[in-house]
Amino acid sequence: MKNWIKRRVHAYEKMRFDQEPIRTKLPFEWGLEYIGGNAVEPDPRGYLDRFVEQTVADSDAWFRTPPAGDYRLEGNVLTFTSAIRSPWAENNRVYGQFFPAIHGANGNGAGAANGTKRAVVVLAQWNARWDEQQGVCKWLNRLGITAVKMSLPYHDRRAIPGHRRADHLVAPNIGLTLQANRQAVMDVRATLRWLESQGYDRLGILGTSIGSCIGFIAMCHDPAVRAGAFLHASTYFGDVVANGLTTVNVWEQMSAHVTPQEIQKYWSPISPTPYLHKLPGPGRKMLLITGKYDPTFWPEFTDQLLERMRAAGIEFASLKLPCGHYSLGVTPFKHVAGYRFGRFLAEALG
Repeated sequence: MKNWIKRRVHAYEKMRFDQEPIRTKLPFEWGLEYIGGNAVEPDPRGYLDRFVEQTVADSDAWFRTPPAGDYRLEGNVLTFTSAIRSPWAENNRVYGQFFPAIHGANGNGAGAANGTKRAVVVLAQWNARWDEQQGVCKWLNRLGITAVKMSLPYHDRRAIPGHRRADHLVAPNIGLTLQANRQAVMDVRATLRWLESQGYDRLGILGTSIGSCIGFIAMCHDPAVRAGAFLHASTYFGDVVANGLTTVNVWEQMSAHVTPQEIQKYWSPISPTPYLHKLPGPGRKMLLITGKYDPTFWPEFTDQLLERMRAAGIEFASLKLPCGHYSLGVTPFKHVAGYRFGRFLAEALG
């Protein structure tokens, strides 16, 4: 029975993946110029070895970002300038869809009788469209939680002209991928600062797939985040790219140049595992919802992450559903997951 379910799930996952057969295949590049190096560095591996060691050791500085100086809310769209300057101006303007929760006559979005204000930054999956996960935000509103759905780098209104997919967030360019995901974490932190300026004092993050990875790292580095709900979880960014279904076009361009072990290391600064020691502490709560038959975030990697979290003394709850990556977003799994993360965030921030 178990194998039958796994085969059915994997067949569905492959069908969904094949529905978008035209995927850009960017060339492999070391991309050291995006992380402070030289584009023609004669020893790129040596440079990356030193970069990774220094960056992980001083990650607080690498992910540090001040509040943006130009927050602007027009209608329900929040914009501001990213602290990272990528080569594309379109990508350097951050967009967030603001879904305020209204409570009673005061309209302050209070989540409890004492007037506290709860808000969650919502981070969607890779290549999510502008209108995706708006239903998630409205569900959080029903629970008394304000939501800001932040567009990830190179997505929707931040897309590079000529690229309908967010090819540069997960690219066969090692340095550019590091820069893009660092930018994402810093954009999340700048969004949190805006929410604080609006009086929100109980903050959380809800992330899906790559949004889960970005949100996890943001929570590790931002003590203002009280709760994180993460849909799909893995050890290392490189583990997913080298083994996962949805990144085969990326890994095909990389596999002749780097090994899975090397890319695990080179992309460790944008991975959850190196930062687990930053999470233990009172008052911080986490929920991880994963797919038992996920061919993108392999269950083996998920189990390794959960075991390392337990060993690090991190308090968390988990839910493993008999589905995969795409199928977590379909009935009945999306309803189970939505009920669980909604209840979790309402309680954790309440």
